[in-house]
Amino acid sequence: MLGQEHLVGPQGPLRRFVEDRQLVSMILWGPAGTGKTTLARILASAAGYEAESLSAVSSGVKDVREAIERARRRRGEFSQRTVIFIDEVHRFNKSQQDLLLPATESGEIVLIGATTENPFFEVNAALMSRTTLWRLHPLDSAALATLVARGLELKSASADEDAVEALVASGEGDARSVLTTLETAIVLAGASRHVALEHVARARDGRLYHQSRDTHYDQVSALIKSVRGSDPDAALYWLVTLLESGESARFLARRLVILASEDVGLADSNALVVAEAAARAVEFVGLPEARLTLAHATLYLALAPKSNSATRALGAVTAAIRTGGVAPVPEHLRDGHYAAAATLGFGIDYRYPHDFDNAWVAQEYLPEAVAGQRFYEATGHGAEAALAARWRERTFPDQGSNEAPVE
Repeated sequence: MLGQEHLVGPQGPLRRFVEDRQLVSMILWGPAGTGKTTLARILASAAGYEAESLSAVSSGVKDVREAIERARRRRGEFSQRTVIFIDEVHRFNKSQQDLLLPATESGEIVLIGATTENPFFEVNAALMSRTTLWRLHPLDSAALATLVARGLELKSASADEDAVEALVASGEGDARSVLTTLETAIVLAGASRHVALEHVARARDGRLYHQSRDTHYDQVSALIKSVRGSDPDAALYWLVTLLESGESARFLARRLVILASEDVGLADSNALVVAEAAARAVEFVGLPEARLTLAHATLYLALAPKSNSATRALGAVTAAIRTGGVAPVPEHLRDGHYAAAATLGFGIDYRYPHDFDNAWVAQEYLPEAVAGQRFYEATGHGAEAALAARWRERTFPDQGSNEAPVE
């Protein structure tokens, strides 16, 4: 068993169970490819238990009942204890999990469940209370390198050092992923059965690095936060990490367009132009050349001054409308072009800004219910400082420009 030394090493608790030939019901929780199924089989075999396997995806209540009944007969007739291993145990519904409770509690079976999901959220609390929980960790590089060496020996193949390094890195702790890539690379190597780096890359369709669902969201979050934090090096690192993991260039381009308004905003409105142009270029050019365009846009956004005033203003207005409802349009702002509008008083007192100096005149545009409220709070960052200063000077002449300090 490679890895999981904290469980199966010389002082590991699961090793002690095997040495005492006395297993307890347990949940093995860890990422894919960390050896949960393998460990369950080794535990059952080494401790002298009969093993039965069920899949939470394909097994129903009938299958669970039959497995428990076989375990009872086996124990009664041969004094042989049974491990029932359930892969993806979190997928069992409540009634299926409830079936296991009496047999687990009485000791008629030893239940070993495997899950990639947090069992505290996904597994019946009553079942959790009758089992012990053990966490499996992603395999480290040394364990994966040993796994690759064993796989090469088993397949009578060899590999370049950089190919082995790429195999180890591509799995990110997932042994199954590494073995699958290795088998494919050996086939691609042909009659020589000597794996080179190019075979590993082709085996993963150019994706040299593994990416789980959780890793995907974590890396996207890191990219966004690095751009927001104005760190061009980190932003570019996470962009390339995502691209090397096979992330969609379209998805990344969309995220940059959102970022341009959400985090750069009025501090540099040209950021939206750059991001939108990059999104169009991704469609027009495609990968791999579009990597350069995405890098260009990412660096621009990271280096640009930042303002989230548009985000905050949008949130404030949305909250006001959802709380107070949509207010009526003031009469002077209503459509006054049709014949009866004037008799209704619509549009009569509207003051046309272009009839005044600088195309601006003081008048109320908000509904009466929210008149005087301020939703937009300007920052003093980048170009927004000048825009906001001009707005304040004409809107609040008695207060001066009152602009925030430029950073």
